[in-house]
Amino acid sequence: MSAQADTSPLSDAERGRILAGEASSDPCPGDANWNGDRPCADPRAAGGGQQRADAALPRPPRAPHRQPVSRGPLARRGRTYGALDLGTNNCRLLIARPGPQGFVIVDAYSRVVRLGEGLMESGRLSEAAMDRTVAALASCADKLSRRDVRLTRNVATEACRRAANGSRFVDRVFAETGIALDVISAAEEARLAVLGCHMLIAADGPPALVFDIGGGSTEVMLVAPGSANGGDPEIIDWISMPWGVVSLAETEPQWRDAPDRALAYDRMLAKVASLLDGFAARLAARGVGQGPGAVQLLGTSGTITTLASVQMGLPAYDRRIVDGALVDTDALLALCREIAHKSTQERARLACIGSDRAELIAAGCAIVDAILSRWPGGGVRIADRGIREGILRTLMARDGVWAAGR
Repeated sequence: MSAQADTSPLSDAERGRILAGEASSDPCPGDANWNGDRPCADPRAAGGGQQRADAALPRPPRAPHRQPVSRGPLARRGRTYGALDLGTNNCRLLIARPGPQGFVIVDAYSRVVRLGEGLMESGRLSEAAMDRTVAALASCADKLSRRDVRLTRNVATEACRRAANGSRFVDRVFAETGIALDVISAAEEARLAVLGCHMLIAADGPPALVFDIGGGSTEVMLVAPGSANGGDPEIIDWISMPWGVVSLAETEPQWRDAPDRALAYDRMLAKVASLLDGFAARLAARGVGQGPGAVQLLGTSGTITTLASVQMGLPAYDRRIVDGALVDTDALLALCREIAHKSTQERARLACIGSDRAELIAAGCAIVDAILSRWPGGGVRIADRGIREGILRTLMARDGVWAAGR
């Protein structure tokens, strides 16, 4: 399967309007369902959904859609909303209610499911991976039911987009759990990621380079800065690369010797860097250079939040410290290369990485390295927020109950 990047510019419809707002900053209380693979946007969040609510995307005929009961804005402010993000590596859910600062998360769920395990080689989702994922989605469906969530959007990304049996898997999920998955495009994935974290972009700074490292793909977006309370950041240009932590890690074995690990890291780095060449040329044509300060860097994903926690020396992940933090670029690059050259066992012993991420973190480091080496800067702003938060804001805005800071 060839590794080609999706570099199509967003249409006006795909780009849409990016909503302003800020998520609740309550600390993660340590939900028993939370395994630390990617920090929760508010650790009580969860999600899943039996009812889809995005009219802009086509609905498969098999998925019934019940129209929500028409209620006034005051009644809708008490409604709970769900946002489920099924990626190549993780299944994540948030359940939230409208709040004075956007929304307040009331439940959360996250599981490493490795849905895309072996996909690069076979082109198909394996039975074992699908079984793991359906079990996780069943737990999400149970949470949604117990929280009486009436409006939710459930998205699936690169693994389901790429797999030859992706549509059959979507059918199975609906039949066994009642959750109707929207297999969204890379353009929609980029839009939701920006929508979920754009409040961390400085309105008076240069354009922002936002990168979202997933399991099966990485989206990099050039975003115009906007006002936190009024202006809507616009995705000027973007690229979706078919390398995420799972797909890239599967191109290299877990080498035992340090020299082999170093060579493997260089090969992974080259794969990502080659796909950034054309994107960098496009940005240069727009007058966006590659020197320090040319862009403000904003990273979202489990990879970047994990690396930030290690760089800050945290004994355990703490969203209150990591989300919104500015991490020195040079220090982060040095950390990426140090971690990549360690053995799997050595990585697993590092706080905030552990055994779940030990095999994949080197691939994540290579992706971060390729981006930061191309666009160096004084620091990288870290976002523990993304697609799910973007979904929640969209749903609440459509109900007329989203008002940042109100």
